[in-house]
Amino acid sequence: MPTRRTSRERPERTTLPGIADIRITADAPTTAAVLAVLRQEFTITDPRGGYTGGRTYLQADVGNPAPDDEES
Repeated sequence: MPTRRTSRERPERTTLPGIADIRITADAPTTAAVLAVLRQEFTITDPRGGYTGGRTYLQADVGNPAPDDEES
């Protein structure tokens, strides 16, 4: 039975308000379709692909998620 590798300690991941880190795992045509939909609604970074298993990584700016402080 193979032994399990000891996991290395990783720094805590940080996020920015309104920025989504996205991983797509799909074949090329499906990835292209998902990216087209995301581009219609959000500002996205250039996708980073070419990883094993059909993974593509990108970020989407979904806008400022903070509630408005002003009252009408």
